[in-house]
Amino acid sequence: MHKFLESHIQGIGYDDLTGIGQEAKPMAKKIIEVGLTPVSEYYGNEITVHYPGLYAGSTDFVCLHNGMETIVDFKQSNRPKKEEWVSDYFIQIAAYAMAHDHVYDSKIRQGVIMMCTPDLYYQEFKIQDADLRAWKHKFLKRLDMYHELKHSEKEQANVKIVAEDFIK
Repeated sequence: MHKFLESHIQGIGYDDLTGIGQEAKPMAKKIIEVGLTPVSEYYGNEITVHYPGLYAGSTDFVCLHNGMETIVDFKQSNRPKKEEWVSDYFIQIAAYAMAHDHVYDSKIRQGVIMMCTPDLYYQEFKIQDADLRAWKHKFLKRLDMYHELKHSEKEQANVKIVAEDFIK
């Protein structure tokens, strides 16, 4: 599905005649018809972003969506989702938004998750402005926890090696 969407955004043709491709194509078409309708400007897809020294990733799509600079994440799902089930996606979007703002001097105000199921049920989850800021804080807390855990594991693994260890 991502390949179909990426090709559409780039304005190039793409088709996949495999079984997976034939299932993905209608889902991508649904996202194009419904999800991409409010997009007035395409800035890029599969944009590599990083926050120097902390993290890196690749966004699915960056655009002007309903007049706001937006990070979009495309998802396929076997069944519809409740908003509380997509919190990890919101954290990912928040991280990408911070990195994009830092590297490209943008002002990402919105994150949109565009999701489609094989039976073509389309869902969209949005976070913007204050909610996006709150998710940025949640991501930073998670990043701090990761770095604390990583540092703690290094300290625990600190093994002293002496010359006698190499003598038989």
